[in-house]
Amino acid sequence: MRWPPIYLLALVTLAASCMSGGPAAGERIVASVSNHRVRITSSFTGLELVLFGSVERDGTSVPRRSGYDIVVTVTGPRETVVTRRKERVAGIFVNVESRSFVDVPSYLAVLATKPIDSIAGPDTARRLRLGLADTLLPQQIGTDVADVVREDPFRVAFIRLKSDRNLYLEAPNAVTFLTPTLYRTTIPLPAEVPVGDYDVDVKLFADNTMIARTSSAFEIIKVGFEQFVASAARDYSLLYGLSTAAMALMTGWFASIVFRRD
Repeated sequence: MRWPPIYLLALVTLAASCMSGGPAAGERIVASVSNHRVRITSSFTGLELVLFGSVERDGTSVPRRSGYDIVVTVTGPRETVVTRRKERVAGIFVNVESRSFVDVPSYLAVLATKPIDSIAGPDTARRLRLGLADTLLPQQIGTDVADVVREDPFRVAFIRLKSDRNLYLEAPNAVTFLTPTLYRTTIPLPAEVPVGDYDVDVKLFADNTMIARTSSAFEIIKVGFEQFVASAARDYSLLYGLSTAAMALMTGWFASIVFRRD
């Protein structure tokens, strides 16, 4: 008996759905931030954005023995950074080696309900890039660009320096469930936070398995005189350089007049 092509296509589609497992969970997660546009002025000293949301369940939801866990990853604009290692040579410190971190986040925050290793196994954490330890930080070594092992001294130093400036952080108890399905957390933004677009990735876990995922976003912009200066330096670099030099000369001349000793 030969099956018509339309039936064969339906059987193949059904088999593929069964093999892939499909969305076994009946939950979905909703997330939003309190402010989708952060304005930086001369008095900006940092702030905290509030991320809030809920877990929505339908009729196919199954009871969760251990409740829910959430991992929030906030990623800032990408950048390329050159790091250098110094050594003492003939009594002075000089740069002896350098590495370039290519297309890495300028800001990275990992916020969770509890430690990452309590939410997901090592293979899952590595596959989903959960936490600072499993974040891709590719380096340029010669002509090759690739990620390296966690214990690489340049990688360790890079994360430490970023963490010291509050630009990289991992907070294992930063997400709080207000009710069994409502949650909130805060995203700390330091005074020197880079401007640009920020992506917020929210993953929902239950029984050490990711069952839902959603995303949000916000942007950080400069306003006022700071934005004028930044735009002038970027769009009219020659005029900006000439005007800056002229202002420096005028300031020096004026100071020589004021503080001149007769």
